[in-house]
Amino acid sequence: MRNKLLTIAFMSAMALNQGCDTKKEEAKDETTKKPLSLIVVEPGHFHAALVQKSMYPDVDSVVHVYSSEGPDVKAYLDKVEKYNASPKDPTRWKEEVYTGSDFLEKMLSEKKGNVVILAGNNQKKTDYIKQSVDAGLNVLADKPMAIDAAGFEKLKEAFASAEKNKVLLYDIMTERYEITNALQRELANMPDIFGELQKGTAENPAVAKESVHHFFKYISGEPLVRPTWFFDVKQQGEGMVDVTTHLVDLVQWSCFPNTELDYKKDIKLLSAKRTATKLTKSQFKLVTKSDSFPDFLSKDVKDTTLSVYANGAMNYTVKGVHAKVSVLWNFQAPEGTGDTHYSIMKGSKANLIVRQGKDQKYKPVLYIETIDKSKAYEDAVAESFKKVQGKYPGIELKKNAAGWELSIPAKYDNGHEAHFAQVANKYMEYLKAGQLPRWEVPNMIAKYYLTTLALKEAK
Repeated sequence: MRNKLLTIAFMSAMALNQGCDTKKEEAKDETTKKPLSLIVVEPGHFHAALVQKSMYPDVDSVVHVYSSEGPDVKAYLDKVEKYNASPKDPTRWKEEVYTGSDFLEKMLSEKKGNVVILAGNNQKKTDYIKQSVDAGLNVLADKPMAIDAAGFEKLKEAFASAEKNKVLLYDIMTERYEITNALQRELANMPDIFGELQKGTAENPAVAKESVHHFFKYISGEPLVRPTWFFDVKQQGEGMVDVTTHLVDLVQWSCFPNTELDYKKDIKLLSAKRTATKLTKSQFKLVTKSDSFPDFLSKDVKDTTLSVYANGAMNYTVKGVHAKVSVLWNFQAPEGTGDTHYSIMKGSKANLIVRQGKDQKYKPVLYIETIDKSKAYEDAVAESFKKVQGKYPGIELKKNAAGWELSIPAKYDNGHEAHFAQVANKYMEYLKAGQLPRWEVPNMIAKYYLTTLALKEAK
């Protein structure tokens, strides 16, 4: 019933908005209550602010923030203020902030909005999710939504509660909106180009995704300051359950689009391994602004060096298809480089490969590497690719020795930060419809089952 009311509110708001020019829209935004209103809870990760880098037509400009006091909420508010003051496409958020040790209880009792945004300490996140949906609030949560086996069980309960209370629980899968990932999925579902997805083996998986990240980086043009708890795997989660969430999601989303997965039947873990990234005290200070390691990290410090178990790899099968995902964290990328992504999907006619190394100038590039070398196949690729060009105008095929490279106009490379608005807009479409696609919830459950099981196996 709650989301049906949201749908009615959406329709009413959109009818009122027709025919108004931009200035009238902005003026009305100050006085008209929109159908959606955000509640931001304990924003300890910069992703919380990135959701607000854009304005949304159906979201009220007043955001209700509930948090404990400290540098995390200040960093979040500073970023939002920067977006408000941006010379290009400034936002108009008005932050109403409550800080206190009882922030969660206060939020649940007041219910000043209807969409909870969660991006912060992952040790507490699953509990915040459960209590929010129990209270009849929609939740858009940053990954990961669970970081261990106990969290997975609670997350399953949260999805059941969300269904009972007619609210939508959804995680922020930004990587679906990176253009090479989207095109790889598109091509993998074109038999004339890709053929059939191979099964592979544990030693030679049909699908592999590797991701390299860095603790020290620049966000919105400024050095990112991470909270000290980010380096405590009990609070942030290990690499096996953090960034790998994106990779596991991409495997499911690309290989079995719009297909409901049953984690008890369709997922089989074969192996899992974890390793640590070492940080010196000076590196830790550079990225956290903290002069020393806090007491809660003493368990991970030896000879003044901090070990962070941020790296993980797993081999598994989905519906019999062998897959491998792995993530590696370094401290800082070499000058002129950044985070990198590698992905391969093996088909009977071609392999689809995303590379992002030196040869690609550290920008992701998608290749079609052919197995079928016939003239008939080349003609079929040229004909089928017209469908891709119809959906993504301007994208071209560039022939090379192995097959083709996709030439993608710069307009499609809008950057990682912009993907948060794309996820939020998609989520708001689901809120308007009053439901998620049927496959989303079982596939989120399958994803977190696998990552938390892999961590248990690796430890």
